[in-house]
Parts: sequence; C-alpha cells; structure tokens
Amino acid sequence: MTIGDLAAATNTSVETIRWYEKVNLLPAPARSAGNYRLYGTEHLRRLGFIRRGRDLGFTLDQVRELLALADDRKRSCTEVDTIARAHLAEVERKLSDLTRLAHELRDVIGQCGCGSVADCRIIEALSPHGELS
Repeated sequence: MTIGDLAAATNTSVETIRWYEKVNLLPAPARSAGNYRLYGTEHLRRLGFIRRGRDLGFTLDQVRELLALADDRKRSCTEVDTIARAHLAEVERKLSDLTRLAHELRDVIGQCGCGSVADCRIIEALSPHGELS
C-alpha cells in the first residue's frame, strides 16, 4: 500500500508516518520502481500498535520499548507489565492533580458574585498575591 493508503487505514497523517520512520519506530518501507514507499501488513500492524499506545498516553520512548518487547514473542512479559504499571501510576497521579484542580476551580467560581470585574474573585485568584497591577 502507499503512504496515503497507510495513513487512511490508521487515521495517521502522512507527515507523522514519515516522522515515525525517521525516528525508527517504523521500519523503512520497500520502494517501487518509481521510488514510492510501499508498505505492507507489518507496517500497518506496527503503526496500529504505535497509535494505540499513544492513544493510551504512553510516551514515544515507552512505545519504542514496548515494540522491542513485542518483537520478541517468547520473552517474559514482566518488562511489559513494569512499563504499563509505571504508566498507570503516572496517569493516576495526573488524575489526582486534575481532581484537586477541579475542586480549586469550583471554589473560585463559587466565590464569584457576578458583579463587576473590579470585584471579581476569579480575577483576584488568578492575579499574583490577589491583586491586579
């Protein structure tokens, strides 16, 4: 398949596919007589894996490690589990931070009397030391 076909099949931009090749996440494809990239099912599978990993929030380095582990099918999945658990811990930390942020925003919004901007508690809370200069 062409790069356009691969892009359409995986909902990935052509530029992103080229970049994944450049950073060695995708192997270089074969070339046609006219020097067009020709992708096979392995590229489709690998790009799908990369996309799903990114959708789940894994970093490119984590995806790279997971791909290397996936390429060795007889290997223990202990390292895969370690990477996934570390990522889960990071996701849970971020969720905790976002939950605290949501509570803080609700408190600030709840203090808004919808009067003038000069008396706005939201503006005051966003300003350094609670004062506008």
